[in-house]
Amino acid sequence: MKQTDQTLLEQLRITEFEIENRQRLFMITERDIKLIVDAREIVESGLGGIVDTFYEMQTNTPEIALLIGDADTLQRLRNAQQRYISDLFSGVYDIDYVNNRLRIGLVHKRIGVDTKLYLSAVYTLKSLIADYLGSKIPDADRRMDTLQAVEKVFMFDITLVFETYIRSLLSEIETSREKSEEYARILEEKVRERTHQLERMARTDPLTGLQSVRYLNETLTRYLRMAENRSEMISLVYIDINDFKLFNDTEGHQRGDEILRNVGNAILQVSRSEDGCFRYGGDEFCIILPRCNARQAQDICVNRLVEALAECEGAIRLSIGIAQAGPDYYPSAGQFLSQADRAMYQNKAEHKGQDTEQPECPKSASVRLIGGQDN
Repeated sequence: MKQTDQTLLEQLRITEFEIENRQRLFMITERDIKLIVDAREIVESGLGGIVDTFYEMQTNTPEIALLIGDADTLQRLRNAQQRYISDLFSGVYDIDYVNNRLRIGLVHKRIGVDTKLYLSAVYTLKSLIADYLGSKIPDADRRMDTLQAVEKVFMFDITLVFETYIRSLLSEIETSREKSEEYARILEEKVRERTHQLERMARTDPLTGLQSVRYLNETLTRYLRMAENRSEMISLVYIDINDFKLFNDTEGHQRGDEILRNVGNAILQVSRSEDGCFRYGGDEFCIILPRCNARQAQDICVNRLVEALAECEGAIRLSIGIAQAGPDYYPSAGQFLSQADRAMYQNKAEHKGQDTEQPECPKSASVRLIGGQDN
């Protein structure tokens, strides 16, 4: 709940029962209240002089004079001070009286009145009232009892004012804490987002958009373990661009980069969301296909890849090897890569003598099976 949804009394949990309890704590008795009410007429008769003397003394303090600021404000303060003293000697210390005192404390805190200035002002006012009453009440015992009663009510008031000071300070601390937490949360999100960006950049080959080779062994090991835990087939496709060095030498590195990008885009186009697509080396690529046998890998990485590359400008020839594992045996990541690599070189050798005037991707890939039959 927001502070603006509650009154000061509700915020400080002050009820009529609490007010009575506080009066007992300060030993404000019915006799004290009667003595104060009896002294009201005396105080009222000298109220103007008391207030004038009070503000004459207050404005001699530079900090207080600066807070008051101008004559109009000073006059409003004089009127408010007279009402304050009249209420003090009213003898009625109910919920409205307490709420008024709380608001006095809140106003003093908002305009920046330091507690030492407030307490010095209370001491000055109390002394002026005590001196005036002392000169007007001839009976010594009654005078002393009246001054003690007034002292109790002053203390009652001061605690209320101080509670608003404390409440305001706690609210400021809470607001600062919430702002700090919000700032920390936003900063944490930015750091997390930036970290993810850096991780993605580190894991991604900037030219092709495929994953970087540095994470291939880690990812392949994880895929193999998942396949083994589920007794599933898994395939690894190893791709090499034929005569890539020739492209670079005859058509330039920009053309070579274009070919690499085209192959990378084609791989991303034909692969599934769960597949792991990597640029393995300069002109070599690997695709990890979970829940996929060699025949399915042949369809994905030969037939569909050929179709995707046919849309690119210029003919690109590939050598493709496929290694299949599971469900009876699963090699290490290094062994699996070696199997796919050997299959790729076998495929390259099979198509080495093709007519170079009509270069095209092979219509089939060499396959090596490990631990199971092609289904």
